[in-house]
Amino acid sequence: MPERFSEAVQQQPFVLPIQVQDNEIDHYDHVNNGVYLDWLQQTGWAHVRQLGLSLELYQQLDRALVVHRHELDYLAPAYKDDALAMATWLVRFDRLSVFRCFQLQRLSDRKTLFRAYSHYVCARMSNGKACRLPQEFLTAYRQTSQPSSQV
Repeated sequence: MPERFSEAVQQQPFVLPIQVQDNEIDHYDHVNNGVYLDWLQQTGWAHVRQLGLSLELYQQLDRALVVHRHELDYLAPAYKDDALAMATWLVRFDRLSVFRCFQLQRLSDRKTLFRAYSHYVCARMSNGKACRLPQEFLTAYRQTSQPSSQV
């Protein structure tokens, strides 16, 4: 996965601050692994909204990006009250798919705790069948490769 982290088409990553909550701690006294996947999803949606896309637009266009594959690397644990930052950026996109990376860091020591690489496929919401990305999605994703799209 590391080579994929250098292939970004996006000039700057989108970063979502995260504060570890009590209910995210498991019986090992660190953040449960499933929570990292929740944070990945929250960060991806926040980035999509920042690009001007929304669930309402997805519904209007009868299109959605569905997960084809997630590759998750858990590198170190996060603990109660840790201040974290989850970054995401587009690696590439084509007429059917979007590929993005994620990286989670603890702010106190800048240690990378988690990395992920995700492949999403465009599908019709009405029947789940794969289809091309609509122009609205392509336009939003193209803006990430412009130097003026600072986040």
